[in-house]
Amino acid sequence: MPATPFTDPHLIANLYNSPARLVRRTRSLHAAKTRGADAAATITELAAQHTSHLQTVCDIGCGRGSTTLRLATGLRPTKLLALDQSPALLDVAVERCRAAGHAVTPICADFHTLPMPSGSIDLAVAAFCLYHSTRPEAAVAEIARCLAPAGRAVLVTKSADSYAELDELVAAADLDPDATTRPSLYQTFHAANAPTIVATSMTVIEVVEQRHEFRFDDLEAVSTYLATSPKYSVAEHLRSYNRITDELRRRLPNTPVLTTSTVSYIVAEAN
Repeated sequence: MPATPFTDPHLIANLYNSPARLVRRTRSLHAAKTRGADAAATITELAAQHTSHLQTVCDIGCGRGSTTLRLATGLRPTKLLALDQSPALLDVAVERCRAAGHAVTPICADFHTLPMPSGSIDLAVAAFCLYHSTRPEAAVAEIARCLAPAGRAVLVTKSADSYAELDELVAAADLDPDATTRPSLYQTFHAANAPTIVATSMTVIEVVEQRHEFRFDDLEAVSTYLATSPKYSVAEHLRSYNRITDELRRRLPNTPVLTTSTVSYIVAEAN
């Protein structure tokens, strides 16, 4: 599968070389969300239901550590690993956990080549990261390799059509006329194909889907999110938050924008 802005290693490294972009993206979505459970809480609840006597837990693609911190407080594993290929995000995750009094071992690595011994992980979590791979089945196989015989994995993604209404808005404003046909962020590993991909290396135990709904109050709120996305082909001089806001206001009515996403949680065990 050809690389996209979301799977090209060099572009991914640029996306996550600083926490700032991810903070803006996450905050804009959280501010707009009107329906949908907290993902980190759901992951921890599912892990607690399917595991016991946890020794080693690994949060793969930990980002800023929201899930890592929830796993630490909710599960209290003997050993907690936080893994990400971005040193900047990994530093934030570790600092957040340690500030809350939780010991965590940072690992800077690519999830295609996990530096953990086979059979060493009791619980592996990979949330909102596997879609950055052009071959997610290889990453899933690597996670499966690391699972202990009674180990579990919780893998999380979103539907391929997540936030499609924003694509339509960008196209309607003529910021990117082809916005609706550009590859989804979740194209390689999404709610519809993720269970099948996971089943190539693990036994799927449970699949949980949650609908999330969002209401951006105005075009300024939408711009906060759009400015963090490399998905659209937008002229360089329009890439800043203020320029996008100005262009949207000039071309569209300044009314609330509604959008949706389905979050899919796959619980699996080692074969």
